[in-house]
Amino acid sequence: MMRHMPFAAATLVIVLGPLAPVPVAQAPQGAVAAAPTRAAAGVAVAPDYVIGADDVLSIMFWRDKDLSAPEVVVRPDGMVTLPLLNDVQAAGLTPEQLRQRVTEAASKVMEDPTVMVMVKQINSRKVYVIGQVAKPGPYALPGPMSVVQLLSLAGGLLEYADKENILVIRGERQADGKPISQRVNYADLMKGRRLQQNFELKPGDTVMVP
Repeated sequence: MMRHMPFAAATLVIVLGPLAPVPVAQAPQGAVAAAPTRAAAGVAVAPDYVIGADDVLSIMFWRDKDLSAPEVVVRPDGMVTLPLLNDVQAAGLTPEQLRQRVTEAASKVMEDPTVMVMVKQINSRKVYVIGQVAKPGPYALPGPMSVVQLLSLAGGLLEYADKENILVIRGERQADGKPISQRVNYADLMKGRRLQQNFELKPGDTVMVP
Protein backbone atom coordinates (compact mmCIF):
# COMPACT_ATOMS: atom_id res chain seq x y z
CA MET A 1 0.00 0.00 0.00
CA MET A 2 1.52 3.32 -1.09
CA ARG A 3 1.04 6.32 1.22
CA HIS A 4 1.33 10.03 0.50
CA MET A 5 1.79 13.11 2.63
CA PRO A 6 -1.25 15.48 2.54
CA PHE A 7 -1.07 18.76 0.70
CA ALA A 8 -3.40 21.74 0.25
CA ALA A 9 -6.15 21.51 -2.42
CA ALA A 10 -5.64 23.12 -5.81
CA THR A 11 -7.33 23.32 -9.17
CA LEU A 12 -5.66 22.33 -12.42
CA VAL A 13 -6.58 24.23 -15.59
CA ILE A 14 -5.63 23.98 -19.24
CA VAL A 15 -4.66 27.28 -20.88
CA LEU A 16 -4.03 27.09 -24.60
CA GLY A 17 -5.02 28.91 -27.75
CA PRO A 18 -7.85 31.44 -28.12
CA LEU A 19 -10.34 29.55 -25.99
CA ALA A 20 -10.91 30.43 -22.36
CA PRO A 21 -9.18 28.20 -19.77
CA VAL A 22 -11.25 25.12 -19.04
CA PRO A 23 -10.92 23.25 -15.73
CA VAL A 24 -10.20 19.61 -16.50
CA ALA A 25 -8.84 18.13 -13.33
CA GLN A 26 -9.23 18.92 -9.68
CA ALA A 27 -7.16 17.48 -6.89
CA PRO A 28 -9.12 15.77 -4.10
CA GLN A 29 -9.07 17.35 -0.69
CA GLY A 30 -5.85 16.79 1.14
CA ALA A 31 -3.68 16.75 -1.99
CA VAL A 32 -2.26 19.19 -4.47
CA ALA A 33 -1.35 18.78 -8.11
CA ALA A 34 1.00 21.19 -9.81
CA ALA A 35 -0.45 22.76 -12.94
CA PRO A 36 1.07 21.33 -16.12
CA THR A 37 3.08 23.48 -18.47
CA ARG A 38 1.51 24.77 -21.69
CA ALA A 39 3.20 22.00 -23.70
CA ALA A 40 2.12 19.26 -21.31
CA ALA A 41 -1.47 20.47 -21.23
CA GLY A 42 -2.12 19.61 -24.87
CA VAL A 43 -5.28 21.28 -26.16
CA ALA A 44 -8.00 23.40 -24.64
CA VAL A 45 -11.45 21.84 -24.71
CA ALA A 46 -14.96 23.25 -24.98
CA PRO A 47 -17.14 23.19 -21.84
CA ASP A 48 -19.41 20.56 -23.40
CA TYR A 49 -16.56 18.32 -24.54
CA VAL A 50 -16.94 14.62 -23.85
CA ILE A 51 -14.24 12.08 -24.58
CA GLY A 52 -14.67 9.85 -27.62
CA ALA A 53 -12.93 7.03 -29.45
CA ASP A 54 -9.47 7.84 -30.86
CA ASP A 55 -8.99 10.84 -28.57
CA VAL A 56 -5.52 11.02 -27.02
CA LEU A 57 -5.35 11.66 -23.27
CA SER A 58 -2.73 12.09 -20.60
CA ILE A 59 -3.68 10.54 -17.25
CA MET A 60 -1.13 11.34 -14.59
CA PHE A 61 -0.82 10.50 -10.90
CA TRP A 62 0.92 12.94 -8.61
CA ARG A 63 4.28 11.36 -7.74
CA ASP A 64 3.17 7.90 -8.91
CA LYS A 65 4.81 7.24 -12.27
CA ASP A 66 3.94 3.54 -12.12
CA LEU A 67 0.25 4.38 -12.46
CA SER A 68 0.62 7.26 -14.93
CA ALA A 69 -0.10 7.12 -18.66
CA PRO A 70 1.48 10.20 -20.32
CA GLU A 71 -0.24 9.34 -23.60
CA VAL A 72 -3.12 6.90 -24.00
CA VAL A 73 -5.55 6.50 -26.91
CA VAL A 74 -9.24 5.83 -26.30
CA ARG A 75 -10.03 2.52 -27.98
CA PRO A 76 -13.05 1.96 -30.28
CA ASP A 77 -14.81 0.27 -27.34
CA GLY A 78 -14.43 3.48 -25.34
CA MET A 79 -11.89 2.10 -22.88
CA VAL A 80 -8.37 3.18 -21.93
CA THR A 81 -5.79 0.86 -20.45
CA LEU A 82 -3.86 2.18 -17.45
CA PRO A 83 -0.92 0.58 -15.63
CA LEU A 84 -2.07 -1.54 -12.66
CA LEU A 85 -5.70 -0.46 -13.16
CA ASN A 86 -6.33 -2.28 -16.46
CA ASP A 87 -9.31 -1.03 -18.50
CA VAL A 88 -11.28 2.09 -17.54
CA GLN A 89 -14.29 3.46 -19.43
CA ALA A 90 -13.45 6.89 -20.88
CA ALA A 91 -15.72 7.54 -23.87
CA GLY A 92 -18.88 9.45 -23.02
CA LEU A 93 -17.32 11.15 -19.99
CA THR A 94 -15.96 14.64 -19.51
CA PRO A 95 -12.30 14.88 -18.42
CA GLU A 96 -13.47 15.66 -14.88
CA GLN A 97 -15.79 12.65 -14.80
CA LEU A 98 -12.96 10.44 -16.00
CA ARG A 99 -10.68 11.90 -13.34
CA GLN A 100 -13.22 10.93 -10.70
CA ARG A 101 -13.59 7.43 -12.11
CA VAL A 102 -9.84 6.84 -12.24
CA THR A 103 -9.48 8.23 -8.72
CA GLU A 104 -12.09 5.78 -7.46
CA ALA A 105 -10.38 2.84 -9.14
CA ALA A 106 -6.94 3.89 -7.90
CA SER A 107 -8.21 4.24 -4.33
CA LYS A 108 -8.32 0.45 -4.18
CA VAL A 109 -4.55 0.18 -4.57
CA MET A 110 -3.27 3.39 -2.95
CA GLU A 111 -4.30 6.03 -0.45
CA ASP A 112 -5.50 9.49 -1.49
CA PRO A 113 -4.58 9.31 -5.19
CA THR A 114 -4.22 12.63 -6.98
CA VAL A 115 -5.22 12.25 -10.63
CA MET A 116 -4.84 14.71 -13.50
CA VAL A 117 -6.63 14.18 -16.83
CA MET A 118 -5.49 16.23 -19.80
CA VAL A 119 -6.63 16.15 -23.42
CA LYS A 120 -3.65 15.95 -25.78
CA GLN A 121 -5.47 15.47 -29.07
CA ILE A 122 -9.13 15.44 -30.09
CA ASN A 123 -9.88 12.95 -32.86
CA SER A 124 -13.48 12.02 -32.05
CA ARG A 125 -15.13 15.39 -32.74
CA LYS A 126 -15.00 16.15 -36.46
CA VAL A 127 -16.79 18.20 -39.08
CA TYR A 128 -16.51 17.67 -42.83
CA VAL A 129 -16.32 19.90 -45.87
CA ILE A 130 -16.72 18.57 -49.42
CA GLY A 131 -17.00 20.03 -52.90
CA GLN A 132 -15.49 23.19 -54.32
CA VAL A 133 -12.96 24.11 -51.63
CA ALA A 134 -9.17 24.03 -51.74
CA LYS A 135 -8.75 21.37 -49.05
CA PRO A 136 -11.85 19.18 -48.61
CA GLY A 137 -11.94 16.55 -45.90
CA PRO A 138 -12.51 16.04 -42.16
CA TYR A 139 -11.48 18.70 -39.64
CA ALA A 140 -11.12 18.39 -35.88
CA LEU A 141 -13.66 20.32 -33.82
CA PRO A 142 -11.88 21.06 -30.52
CA GLY A 143 -14.11 24.04 -29.74
CA PRO A 144 -16.62 26.49 -31.24
CA MET A 145 -16.32 26.80 -35.03
CA SER A 146 -18.59 28.62 -37.47
CA VAL A 147 -19.34 27.82 -41.11
CA VAL A 148 -17.03 30.59 -42.33
CA GLN A 149 -14.24 29.47 -40.01
CA LEU A 150 -14.42 25.93 -41.40
CA LEU A 151 -14.39 27.17 -44.99
CA SER A 152 -11.33 29.26 -44.14
CA LEU A 153 -9.57 26.22 -42.67
CA ALA A 154 -10.42 24.37 -45.88
CA GLY A 155 -8.50 26.96 -47.88
CA GLY A 156 -11.51 28.93 -49.09
CA LEU A 157 -13.86 28.43 -52.02
CA LEU A 158 -12.63 27.60 -55.50
CA GLU A 159 -13.25 29.93 -58.43
CA TYR A 160 -16.37 28.24 -59.77
CA ALA A 161 -18.00 27.40 -56.43
CA ASP A 162 -21.68 28.27 -56.05
CA LYS A 163 -21.32 30.72 -53.16
CA GLU A 164 -25.06 31.25 -52.80
CA ASN A 165 -26.08 27.64 -52.30
CA ILE A 166 -23.76 26.07 -49.76
CA LEU A 167 -25.53 23.33 -47.84
CA VAL A 168 -24.85 22.29 -44.25
CA ILE A 169 -26.09 18.79 -43.42
CA ARG A 170 -26.27 18.32 -39.68
CA GLY A 171 -24.87 15.25 -37.99
CA GLU A 172 -28.11 14.86 -36.05
CA ARG A 173 -31.38 13.80 -37.65
CA GLN A 174 -35.07 14.63 -37.28
CA ALA A 175 -37.43 12.41 -35.33
CA ASP A 176 -38.48 10.68 -38.56
CA GLY A 177 -34.86 9.90 -39.40
CA LYS A 178 -34.55 12.47 -42.17
CA PRO A 179 -31.38 14.59 -42.23
CA ILE A 180 -31.45 18.19 -41.06
CA SER A 181 -29.98 20.63 -43.55
CA GLN A 182 -29.60 24.38 -43.87
CA ARG A 183 -28.64 26.48 -46.86
CA VAL A 184 -25.95 29.16 -46.49
CA ASN A 185 -25.40 32.12 -48.83
CA TYR A 186 -21.67 32.75 -48.53
CA ALA A 187 -21.85 35.77 -50.83
CA ASP A 188 -24.26 37.47 -48.39
CA LEU A 189 -21.97 36.71 -45.45
CA MET A 190 -19.01 38.30 -47.20
CA LYS A 191 -21.12 41.45 -47.60
CA GLY A 192 -22.10 41.44 -43.94
CA ARG A 193 -25.68 40.39 -44.62
CA ARG A 194 -27.78 37.74 -42.85
CA LEU A 195 -25.00 36.94 -40.45
CA GLN A 196 -27.19 34.41 -38.64
CA GLN A 197 -26.28 32.03 -41.46
CA ASN A 198 -22.77 31.82 -40.02
CA PHE A 199 -23.91 29.51 -37.25
CA GLU A 200 -21.82 27.28 -35.02
CA LEU A 201 -21.13 23.78 -36.32
CA LYS A 202 -21.67 20.60 -34.34
CA PRO A 203 -19.74 17.31 -34.42
CA GLY A 204 -20.71 15.29 -37.48
CA ASP A 205 -21.86 18.27 -39.59
CA THR A 206 -20.98 18.26 -43.29
CA VAL A 207 -20.59 21.45 -45.31
CA MET A 208 -21.24 20.87 -49.03
CA VAL A 209 -19.95 23.48 -51.49
CA PRO A 210 -21.43 22.90 -55.01
